[in-house]
Amino acid sequence: MILDGHRPDAIAQAARRLAAGDLLGLPTETVYGLAADAGSEAAVAGIFAAKGRPSDHPLIVHVADAEAAAHFARELPPVARRLMTAFWPGPLTVIVPRREGVARAAAGGQESVGLRCPSHPVARALLQACAALEPPVAGLAAPSANRFGRVSPTTAAHVRDEFGDGLLVLDGGACEVGIESAIVDCTRGRPVLLRPGALGFEQIQTACGERLWRPEEMPGAAPRASGTLASHYAPQAPLRLMDGPALQDALDVLGPGASDLGLAVWARRSLKVGARGVRLVPMPQDAAAAARALFAALRDFDDAGARLIWVEAPPADTAWDGVRDRLQRAAADR
Repeated sequence: MILDGHRPDAIAQAARRLAAGDLLGLPTETVYGLAADAGSEAAVAGIFAAKGRPSDHPLIVHVADAEAAAHFARELPPVARRLMTAFWPGPLTVIVPRREGVARAAAGGQESVGLRCPSHPVARALLQACAALEPPVAGLAAPSANRFGRVSPTTAAHVRDEFGDGLLVLDGGACEVGIESAIVDCTRGRPVLLRPGALGFEQIQTACGERLWRPEEMPGAAPRASGTLASHYAPQAPLRLMDGPALQDALDVLGPGASDLGLAVWARRSLKVGARGVRLVPMPQDAAAAARALFAALRDFDDAGARLIWVEAPPADTAWDGVRDRLQRAAADR
């Protein structure tokens, strides 16, 4: 069931359902989440079961503010505080040491926890309503509201398509950002970008006030984090990334034979297609616009019955890091 998330009665109903241990489809500025009370192991187990997600693959906990973050964190390292000040509310998750006895299931059993404060007004209203309950719900575990490894949802209808009408979904409109938050690990003495997002590398590094490291530069194992498996965000059809000239060459080689492939193409370049039946959709030239359109485009290709998806590889510019990351994982061998 989809409710208008901007209505106070819908927010109140959703908060009561979460306090009772139910799951909820929640809009954020990044993607829609499948939310549950982060403090309830039974409710969090419901997320893992509904998604088909391994229980040791941690969930991000969404909080209303830095004060709520302190409920889940044993400590907030200075670099985490700087990032929170710079980007909260917004599309950035910090991984920090977890307070003992709190949100163990949501953290996938780790001694660290990922925390984020979303900026979407519906998410913020719901978090505040949950905090006002007695007893309060301090935060919501909310991974993307899709089956594990599949394309993330950016509208309420996408969530309904994944889980059916039995799930209560708050409709907050199409997501403004369109890809999941950047994740920075703040548990190892140096900030490490585990997952890129809409925020640029340079933006995050400036806010850190020190060097931001990439995972391959840091020795030792990083905490497990959402959306960092090699294969993720995948449509039903195999996806292949190619640069623009290679994409045009491949279409030229296929010629009219492309009509029989069930081929869908998402590209910035203007392409010549010599076959009917090829679904050609323009990719926005701007990185932020491409991020907003990415998951909806992949879902549309699935809905149209595409059997093969070709995508023009994003530019090397760091502004495209988040889109490139999602596409590379969507194209990984499955």
